[in-house]
Amino acid sequence: MTKIINGIEINYDYRNNSDNDTLVVLLHGWGSNLKLFDSCMTVIEKKYPVVALDMPGFGESSEPNEPWSVDNFADFVLDFIKCFDYKKIILLGHSHGGRVIIKILTEKEFDFKVEKVILVDSAGIKPKKTVKQKFRQRIFKIGKAFLNIPLIKKMSPDALNNWRGKFGSADYNSASETMRVSLIKVVNEDLTPNLSKIKENTLLIWGEDDTATPLSDGKLMEKLIPNSGLVTLKKAGHYSFLDQQFTFNNVIKSFLNIN
Repeated sequence: MTKIINGIEINYDYRNNSDNDTLVVLLHGWGSNLKLFDSCMTVIEKKYPVVALDMPGFGESSEPNEPWSVDNFADFVLDFIKCFDYKKIILLGHSHGGRVIIKILTEKEFDFKVEKVILVDSAGIKPKKTVKQKFRQRIFKIGKAFLNIPLIKKMSPDALNNWRGKFGSADYNSASETMRVSLIKVVNEDLTPNLSKIKENTLLIWGEDDTATPLSDGKLMEKLIPNSGLVTLKKAGHYSFLDQQFTFNNVIKSFLNIN
């Protein structure tokens, strides 16, 4: 299914096999897409209408016309939710999707009630750079400045992209220029001060071996979010909902009272 929202074509999956008046909204992580939620949606649709979207710039959705911040993603998600006319919402977000949910709950106005929140290996806490990371960043900036000299660019037009490839993350290297700038904006915003403002009943689910958003982030969120609880999935990484799909789905069923 597709919708045009604010000039952006959005791919989404909406399943309404229930007369429940609460909509569950699923938000995927950076570089991901709604297809990874298929098993989760199959569980949730037994009791609730559920919708997942490819966020702008990902999956089969079109990119924004300019780089976006977390604020932009949050505003867009709220516009998307308005299309479905529900007054009660449950929010589930993985990684970047969790970051967007934190922004929505603590800095945005909306006319629906958020019944529950599920944050899965959520982003939002800005990691402290190690000495090694700071050194690599410094070397990258020096090399970038040199390779941007007009004469050097003319002599070696691919050199800058090759240099980026050596230093950038997989998400950064695979993105368009617009989404690269968006990624930089997004990861540099620290939402740690927002966590204590979340009042909704919040379930935190984390992979024990997550290296992208480490388990220490989940423990800090549990400490700072007043009404929250943390479930740790063993032998699971950043995509804990896929690594331990059976256990994850059972945790979701319990939290959402799905038989």
